[in-house]
Amino acid sequence: MQILDGKQTAAYYRSKVALKVEELKKNGIAAPRLAAFLIGDNIASAMYIKMKEKACAEVGILTRTHVLDAKTPEAEIIKLIKDENADPQTSGILVQLPLPKHYDEKKILSYIEPSKDADCFLPQNIGHMFLGDETTVLPCTPLGVMKLLKYYKIDVASKEVCIIGRSNIVGKPLAFLMLKDNATVTMCHSKTRDLKEVAKRADILVAAIGRAKMIDSSYVKPGAVVVDVGINHIEKPDGKHETCGDCDFESVSKIASYMTPVPGGVGPMTIAMVLYNTLYNYVLIKKLDIKMDIEP
Repeated sequence: MQILDGKQTAAYYRSKVALKVEELKKNGIAAPRLAAFLIGDNIASAMYIKMKEKACAEVGILTRTHVLDAKTPEAEIIKLIKDENADPQTSGILVQLPLPKHYDEKKILSYIEPSKDADCFLPQNIGHMFLGDETTVLPCTPLGVMKLLKYYKIDVASKEVCIIGRSNIVGKPLAFLMLKDNATVTMCHSKTRDLKEVAKRADILVAAIGRAKMIDSSYVKPGAVVVDVGINHIEKPDGKHETCGDCDFESVSKIASYMTPVPGGVGPMTIAMVLYNTLYNYVLIKKLDIKMDIEP
């Protein structure tokens, strides 16, 4: 079994983004900026923002993070988003989710200018994706999964792909990207009958359900490629905490041909694609003659 190393792969794609940013600077063009909004005191959200800031710094993308407490009026958040929309150097805007429960996430996100949507969460950009318009960004985690497979030269065309999980952020857009690359896709969920039997047909199995270690070898066809998108934090019998995916790595790794670890699999790829989207937005907004050729 070969590990699909997300850290190594993300480092490759970050290096490609860094070269593009350097190309801009050599042509006298200022670097793009990612504006992030961290609202409330969610520890995991704060960690993710720091990881994105660090990754941006490594490739030369500027950052501006708005750290706001949970009592910040919605109107103030919206004004700050509008300010970033108006800033010509800001090409990526993201609001770290989840927000504190008293905020209207959909309303706040709707104020992001679609051309600066770093996560590809907005309906306009999702619509462009489903219509096959390539002059827009794609959702970061699904795009990261596709780039990871391409890095390891795993062709999805004509393969049977099973995606367990139908979220708007991962499952649904990933199914579309797989279809676009000519895979035959089955989407599974909590109401799927004979889930194990359906999953065991797959050449490529994607777990994105948010249930720690649910998928063991009984769901996997021998030799299948397994992509674990889940990230869960569980308490072990000794009281220590463990980060794990939706797959039981010890069980599945004995039967899969390729598999992503957790952590170190899809997570780093998601962050790398935030950088890619921020740069690609900048190229599109400013109509720059920069080719976004970052493939291996």
